[in-house]
Amino acid sequence: MSDKQESLLKLAELFKILGDPTRLKIVELLLENEMCVNHIAETMGMGQSAISHQLRVLRQARLVTYRKDGKTAYYSLNDDHVECLVRMGMEHVAHQ
Repeated sequence: MSDKQESLLKLAELFKILGDPTRLKIVELLLENEMCVNHIAETMGMGQSAISHQLRVLRQARLVTYRKDGKTAYYSLNDDHVECLVRMGMEHVAHQ
């Protein structure tokens, strides 16, 4: 497989991960500031275990990261590229 083909497969997987409305909403929340699982779950009206599962998927895709403060994990976007992807996508869908 060529490097270009491998890159396209990775990009398709990234878009698949971001194509889930729940994960996209979590990313949108994290655009504003870091949050713990409890706060994300409360804001979205979902259970903590469901949010934790989605955060695990986002972490594995290197879209979010976390820091520990005692027993609490605070999640944030992994880097500026994630913010750029989401903001450009939002601009694209708004521009019709």
